[in-house]
Amino acid sequence: MPTPTQIPGSRVAIVAGLRTPFVKQDTAYRALSARDLGKTVVAELLQRTGLDPGSVERVVYGQVIPTPQAPNIAREVVLGAGMPVDVDAYSVSRACATSYQTTVNLAESIAAGDVGSGICGGAESASDVPISLSRPLARALLRLRKAGTLAARFAAFRGVGLGDIIPEPPALKEPSSDYSMGESAEKMAKENGIARQAQDEFAHRSHVHAAEAWRDARFDSHVMRVYTPPQYEVVRQDNLVRDDSDLAAYAQLTPVFDRRHGSVTAGNSSPLTDGASALLLMREERASAEGLTPLGFIRSYAFAALDPNWQMLMGPAFATPLALDRAGLSLREIDVLDMHEAFAAQVLSNVRAMESKAFTQTRLGRDRATGDIDWSRFNISGGSISLGHPFAATGARQIMQSLHELKRVGGQFALCTACAAGGLGAAMVLEAS
Repeated sequence: MPTPTQIPGSRVAIVAGLRTPFVKQDTAYRALSARDLGKTVVAELLQRTGLDPGSVERVVYGQVIPTPQAPNIAREVVLGAGMPVDVDAYSVSRACATSYQTTVNLAESIAAGDVGSGICGGAESASDVPISLSRPLARALLRLRKAGTLAARFAAFRGVGLGDIIPEPPALKEPSSDYSMGESAEKMAKENGIARQAQDEFAHRSHVHAAEAWRDARFDSHVMRVYTPPQYEVVRQDNLVRDDSDLAAYAQLTPVFDRRHGSVTAGNSSPLTDGASALLLMREERASAEGLTPLGFIRSYAFAALDPNWQMLMGPAFATPLALDRAGLSLREIDVLDMHEAFAAQVLSNVRAMESKAFTQTRLGRDRATGDIDWSRFNISGGSISLGHPFAATGARQIMQSLHELKRVGGQFALCTACAAGGLGAAMVLEAS
């Protein structure tokens, strides 16, 4: 069983957070890379806080879909955001929990006294993905480079078929698992008895709550405007939220991963998304000396791992009780709960597991269920199904959104949790300032 972890020593403060609007793949940000989005949000975060860029001692940043031209996105963010060249930076990837990991890595460095402040987060561009060559074509091109004669150059392509010439996009199925994320969600829906109607209702709920949050200006303080080339049109809001979400319309969509017997559709799944997010972290005393009022504090966190060939996306059900234990809290003491919505089937499966004594005893070796979900506190301003899911940016989005929600509702504790590819899970308990 994974060991829960808590930040030791002085409290680590989350001073500020910011994200770009999240937009659907190949729409408003089609001309921007993850590097562009990352440096844009970090530069704006520094400007809004009024912090001297030279006082930021480290940047820990993430990207899940790698960009061959800029493999160390953290360093590119430092150089592109106008920060001093001597600011330390490194990149992290933990699939959909990437910016949980960047936040934890930076928080641990601050708590240990290694640095006093830093920026963490992540960026993703599903519109700018690396396209690979097939292996036969790649081998042929290598032979071509070594060919010394015209005949050898023609011979280099012997055995390469027409199908080998077609470029290959990034694989969605993991090499160590029999399932893609979507196939795993479909498997979980069947094995856990999550009905299509329940999935569609949850997706509809996500869009209704997100649309309401935008109308109420809840996101205005922590979602920036982005000006996009070539005409530099302004993007002000997430473009995935369905303001007119109609429950009946979801039933008309065809299942994607099992067209005959399935229930997971494009409507009850998170979409491929472009976007970036960033958090500014400091030791509590440092924030006070800088005259900055924190949004809140990291109280505890936990990571978990499970067999991806069982139910790949059950990470929240495993990581959440660990984070709660270390925080010294129960689920009923959590005022705001944000669970990453990869798929409605995944969310509902995790909720059912957290409320189940049988699951807790069998899978976690615990006597009591994690706790019942209070839906009035759960994803109250929408989640990844409606807001979008730029893989590396989602965790930081959840953290900053939850802290703002705590302030809005007058709560003390928030819990953020996410599943991730490979059978991974993350959870973090936050405390209001």
